This record gives sequence, structure tokens and C-alpha cells, in this order.
Amino acid sequence: MSDLASLVAATSATLARIAADFSPAVFASSLAAEDMVLTDLILQAGLPIAIFSLDTGRLNAETVAVIDAVRARYGYNIAVYHPNAQAVAAYVANHGLNAFYDSVDMRRECCRIRKVEPLGRALAGQRAWVTGQRRAQSSTRQELAVQEDDAAHAMVKFNPLADWQESDVWDYIRANDVPYNALHDQGFPSIGCAPCTRAIEPGEDVRAGRWWWENPEQKECGLHMVDGKLIRIKSVAA
Repeated sequence: MSDLASLVAATSATLARIAADFSPAVFASSLAAEDMVLTDLILQAGLPIAIFSLDTGRLNAETVAVIDAVRARYGYNIAVYHPNAQAVAAYVANHGLNAFYDSVDMRRECCRIRKVEPLGRALAGQRAWVTGQRRAQSSTRQELAVQEDDAAHAMVKFNPLADWQESDVWDYIRANDVPYNALHDQGFPSIGCAPCTRAIEPGEDVRAGRWWWENPEQKECGLHMVDGKLIRIKSVAA
């Protein structure tokens, strides 16, 4: 069995275990390449793991188009959660539309409004959630476990692709003709909101284009953080 085949088998087994033992469970998709791998594995296997995404209101058109691509390819409608309109309006009125460039605190507040709060709504009533995070993505994710105790949301969190390398992700996508965000072909290995993401140069870290004006150790949006710390309090043996 090839390395990729082994990874796929292990990831598929993890997803099947989630569906069997941690229902109801949901998959939080950012519509990036990693998330398309998980989308394909979940939908092709017909697993009862609902897929949702957060539309912050500032996504690239190419990112939003992935939702339509999933519908066309799999006949599946990804649930979309939006930020509270009043909270967004208050932030813009008090600080300005692009205040996230001014300080880390302002950027995290924008992320809290546009991502973290909608995530809480999406996770309500669930026993577990799934992410497309990988250890190799950044310095903040090197301790990533496949299964974690997310005390902040009172549920279990799974990162089935924790062991995957970027090359594994793309090998799977090409081998299975999985639809993906067109921005990946334009130098965007990691994609967030349009004003907070840029293309990277050859040799740069894969997340160098995310919040490029900040230090690497600060580059988390808050979806995986509590009180300023990553939600990596306790790993659970798989």
C-alpha cells in the first residue's frame, strides 16, 4: 500500500469512527484544498457528517464558487453561516472597515465577529466537529493531534488530516479529480478573507500569505483558540 493509500485508509477510518461513535458531528470547511479532500471522503462514503462553511462577508469570489462546485459535483448543499449583521456594522462604524490592519487586537476582534461567533452557532447541539488542519501548515499547529478534547465547546474535535503533507493533499485531489479553489493555482496555498490573504512567493511558508503583516506565532483567527491560547488543552488517544 502506498503512503497516500495508507493515509486515505487511516483518514477514512477516522471519519467512519466519528460518524459511528460521535454523532451528531459536523465538518467545518474553509473550502480550501484540505477541506475538499475531507469533503470528497465524507460524501463519497455517504457518511452522516454534515458539512458547513463560514461566509465572513469578505471572501474571494473564487472561494464562494467552491460551494457551487460541491453542489454540481456531489449534489450536496453545504450549510453556510454568516456573521451577525449588527455586530459587523458596529465594528465598521466604531473602527473602520479595515481596522484589522491596525493591530492584532483589532484583527482578532474582526475574526471573532465574522468567524468565531458564527462557528459557535454552527457547533451548537453537536457532539464533535471535524477540521482540515494539518501539522505542517504552520508553527502554531505542530502539536496537532488527530483527536482532541475541545472543552471550550464541550465536545470532541477531530483533525483527520493532521499527518498529511501538502503534497499528499494535492496527490489526492488530482487522483480523484476533486474540485478546488481556483486561487490555489494563483499562488494561494492558504486562503482566508480577501483583504487578509495574499499570494506567496516560491520558498515562503505556506501560511505566509495569511495576515502577512503579523508575526507567525500570532497567525490564528480564533476558531481554534480560547483566552488567547490554542484549543489544544488535552489530546485524546485515538
